[in-house]
Amino acid sequence: MCAPFLFVAGRQIPSFWCVANLTSQNHQTSNYMKKAKDIFFEFVNQLSESYPKPEAESLVSWLFEENLGLKKSDLASEIQIESIPDSLSEAFRQLLLNKPIQYILGKAPFYGREFIVDPSVLIPRNETEELVHWILQENKSPNPKILDVGTGSGCIPITLDLEMKNANVYGMDISADALEVAKKNNRLLGANVQFIHKDILSEPIGLSDLDIVVSNPPYVLASEKDQMLPNVLDHEPHLALFVEDEDPLLFYRIIAQKAKQALRTGGSLYFETNETKAEEVCQLLKGLGYAEVEKKSDINGKERMVKGVSPGNI
Repeated sequence: MCAPFLFVAGRQIPSFWCVANLTSQNHQTSNYMKKAKDIFFEFVNQLSESYPKPEAESLVSWLFEENLGLKKSDLASEIQIESIPDSLSEAFRQLLLNKPIQYILGKAPFYGREFIVDPSVLIPRNETEELVHWILQENKSPNPKILDVGTGSGCIPITLDLEMKNANVYGMDISADALEVAKKNNRLLGANVQFIHKDILSEPIGLSDLDIVVSNPPYVLASEKDQMLPNVLDHEPHLALFVEDEDPLLFYRIIAQKAKQALRTGGSLYFETNETKAEEVCQLLKGLGYAEVEKKSDINGKERMVKGVSPGNI
């Protein structure tokens, strides 16, 4: 006899169901048969205690496709589940404990590709895809020389390398663990990014004649920690998230100063920013002599991206 439930954080949640194989002649166990859609909505109802229902449905759909090979559209049929794999039960347990699904599955989508992720790197966000798209739309010339500062999983430089013609791309990070993840993604996706282990705050960039410098640096204030969701605060790397309240533009200032020396005349600097700091970052770039400084809103209307052109552009 199989136990159909397990307990997580004091709550009873579905674990697995023992039922007869549809082709089995053993009718004694047929009473345990369970439809996939019923299991799906049991999972969703449990997860809805921690997530909005649409997000809960999306998360459970992702788990079902990964562990059962079933898409949400398959649930309209009368598919019967013989048993729930241990991997699905464990993944669901971790979801209830607020672990991000990308870390549970070990991968995250970004610009049409899947990237390996683990807790040493930030989970790629939609806003960062928009930053990459902006760069691609504005830079059509072949053979660009590009640096991404704070590369994490490598999603920015790898995407630029694969989407641009004959690009020469570098990714820099202070975290050796993050660079290992980035290198794995580089190999698996067939990119040719060169990675550099360096602390941008204390070391020079060490490159010259760059066409593009891009960065999504730490910008969440340390004082904002208590406002963050536990799935971010408890699992994503604080090194890549937080900056001290006393100097919230620290990384923007240092990167912009050093990029002036590394960019060619007319080269561009792109930042992802906190929506409340975009104007301050613009003023910072203007104060450093950057030209054509502009900010750009994301799909939700939030000012999340800033660009400046290297001083001396003709």
